[in-house]
Formats: sequence, structure tokens, C-alpha cells
Amino acid sequence: MPTQPSKNLETFDNPRPESDYTIRIRIPEFTCLCPKTGQPDFATLHLEYVPEHTCIELKSLKLYVWSFREEGAFHEAVTNQILQDLVTACEPRFMRLRAEFNVRGGIYTTVVAEHRAPHWHPPTPVQLP
Repeated sequence: MPTQPSKNLETFDNPRPESDYTIRIRIPEFTCLCPKTGQPDFATLHLEYVPEHTCIELKSLKLYVWSFREEGAFHEAVTNQILQDLVTACEPRFMRLRAEFNVRGGIYTTVVAEHRAPHWHPPTPVQLP
């Protein structure tokens, strides 16, 4: 196989570091294993972030997400681990990860985790008439 799962997250220089802008990434094929049963858990990850100096490179993100496929993890733990790894890799001004897990036993789980750099304050939203 030419590519393999990897925990290595690559970044590239933010092309507009002077601007606050949002990058939104939807990852519909996340899988990990239930730590109790070993059965697969499926989720759609929604990543939103305001970059500082670097941005996450998408192929490395794909391989990183793939690396969880054979790992057992509770939804809360894996969501927070992914957020922390992404924050460590690119040190964004703001980052939010929402993990929407598919139904299991009649229960849907969504976990939302956030990071905000201490020096960053979001701009005031524009209210249009």
C-alpha cells in the first residue's frame, strides 16, 4: 500500500497570518473501536479553526484520522485527543472539533471540544439588516 496511517500531522505557512479567517473541514469517514466491545464506531468530524502562523496539511490530516481505525477509545477521549494533537501541530488562534458519532444502541453521541489561544479575541460579528 503506498500510504499508511500516520500520527504525523504536517503544516504549511498560513498565507494570510494578518487576517482572522475560518477554515472548516468535514471528515465523514472517522472510525475507531469501542473500548468495551471492540466493535467499530463511526463518526463525522467537523473541524473549524482560525489559523495563526500555520495551517494543517490535508493529506497528513487524512492519514492521521485513519490512524485511529484500529484503536479503542471512548468518544470523549478520542475527540479531546484529536483536538489536542491538532492544536499542538498548528497552534491556532481558535479551534473547535465536533465529533458526531453514529447511533449505537439507540443513542447518538456528539462531543464538542474547543481551544482558544489566550491572546486571541474573536472579532465582533457583523449584523446585517
